[in-house]
Amino acid sequence: MHVNSIKIISRNIEKSYTTFKVLVKNKNIEVKFTIHAIDRIKRWDIKENEVINALIFPDEVVIGHGKRFIAHKIKNSRIIRTIYEYRDKIPFVITVYAPSKERYFQGGNKYADKILP
Repeated sequence: MHVNSIKIISRNIEKSYTTFKVLVKNKNIEVKFTIHAIDRIKRWDIKENEVINALIFPDEVVIGHGKRFIAHKIKNSRIIRTIYEYRDKIPFVITVYAPSKERYFQGGNKYADKILP
């Protein structure tokens, strides 16, 4: 998986979420992760910057339940599947996991949402 140019500037742990401030394409972006999402990142042995990369530079984004989106990023035979929604216009990651690419990937180049235009 090619990781685009992202730099985590800060990581602030709050009671129920963690806020990341990220520099990408000369823009500062704020992204929040639930405690559950951070736990899943550890469980699936995924790096935080890989999840942020999947969110900012997805191979595709599909519509999830309610007002949620699902960003997919290919990682070998798997995909990083990042479920997120917006809260006060800030991307808020609900959960993350890395299932088989064959199970969920829909071919790429579909974008129901883009955090960066």
